[in-house]
This record gives sequence, structure tokens and C-alpha cells, in this order.
Amino acid sequence: MQDDLLELAGRSYRSRLLTGTGKYRDFDETLAATEASGAEIVTVAIRRTNIGQDANQPNLLDYLSPDRFTILPNTAGCFTAADAIRTCRLARELLDGHSLVKLEVLADQKTLFPDITATLEAAEVLVKEDFQVMVYTNDDPIIAKRLEELGCVSVMPLAAPIGSGLGIRNPYNILTIVENATVPIIVDAGVGTASDASIAMELGCHGVLMNTAIAGARDPVLMASAMRKAVEAGREAFRAGRIPRKRFASASSPLDGMFF
Repeated sequence: MQDDLLELAGRSYRSRLLTGTGKYRDFDETLAATEASGAEIVTVAIRRTNIGQDANQPNLLDYLSPDRFTILPNTAGCFTAADAIRTCRLARELLDGHSLVKLEVLADQKTLFPDITATLEAAEVLVKEDFQVMVYTNDDPIIAKRLEELGCVSVMPLAAPIGSGLGIRNPYNILTIVENATVPIIVDAGVGTASDASIAMELGCHGVLMNTAIAGARDPVLMASAMRKAVEAGREAFRAGRIPRKRFASASSPLDGMFF
């Protein structure tokens, strides 16, 4: 809706679906799925994707132009605060001073859960260096609030492990994070299908970021379209306000006042 924009780091966006750029067959498919998703913010793993580091390889930015999309460099694959900070600095250099970044510092290769201690350390340094930090974290409301207080422009709790497709495993923690926040809360990781995205939005999240759920689908472009509609529907349902849950039925047309 035109009057319901995502306000993020001083800019306004119509789409509340953010998408990744990895795991596609090629950059043509990346572009097609991104267009179908309606995403305006696309995240790029600086350590895995060529955006100018190698002049002899295809450049993602030739397909997803920074003039058309907000490029969100991320620190995927970083397992220390120092590596994540270094990667953000490289992204700033490659993107001509670009300051919006997605910070993730992972704890291990198997679960890809965040290393919270290292994440806090890196976030503090990056904010002091005037980066606008969107930060991947677990679904702990206390840590989410602490990252906000450090100056992160968006907090991005996982719904389930990265790439798992398990959906929203702990909606009550996500709900608590949303209720306590004054910055956008964007679910990051774990979405598997359209209904998962709708649930995240119905909880009041400001957006959803996904990659595997789209890129790993049998038809990525069709799934991207489905995710776009799911995010929009979930947001509208949240704004509309659902009816309360009840144990028993309530007649749509009550008997009171009827003529017999």
C-alpha cells in the first residue's frame, strides 16, 4: 500500500520483502526472481559474490544495478568480529562509500547460529565507524534490545536456522522483540514457504528477508511471486487486526432481534 512504507535507515520502501542473491543457477535467474519478488533491497554476500573484486568474472551489479536496487552487503561466512568488520569496510570501498550493511557473525559451520558475543563486538565498532548496521541475531528479546541500543538501524532475528525452511519456530519471542522495538524488526532465516512469511508479518514484523526459500524452490521465479503476495497479505492482516480466538463458534447472524 502506498501509505504503508517501510522506513529504514532514512529511506522509504514500498516492498517489505528483502531477498538474497545467492544459490541461483546464474545471474539471469537471480534477476528474474528478484523482479518477481518486488524486492527493492537485495543482500549480497561480499565474500562469495563478485561485485567488482574480480574484473574477469561476471559482476552481479551488471544485473542488479545500484541505481535500481538498494544493495545490502552482508558478512555471510564470517566467524569472527574482526572478519566481519573487515568485510564491511571492503564493501564500503567497493560500493563507493555505501554505509548500509547486514552484519552476521556465525558461531559454527553446522548450525550457522549467530555468535552473539562477537556480533555485539562487531556492531559496536561498525556503528562508531558510521555504518548503518542491520544485524542478524537469535530470537532473544534481551539481545535484540541491546543491539538496538548500540545503534543498529534494524534487528533481524532468525525464525529458524539459516536455510532450514522450518518456519517461525518461536512466535512468542518474535512478538516480544517486535513489541519492545523502536527500529524495524525483519525476520531473517528459516522461512520455507509463503505461509511462513505471512505469519512473520502477522506478528507485526516490519519485513522478511529470505534467500534459500526462493532460490531453492523448484521454480524460484514462481516462489518469488508467491512470497511477494504472502508478505503483502500478512502485512494487511496485521494492520486490519484479526478476530480473537475463541473456544466455541460465534454465529455470524445472532438470533437476538430476529422475527419469528
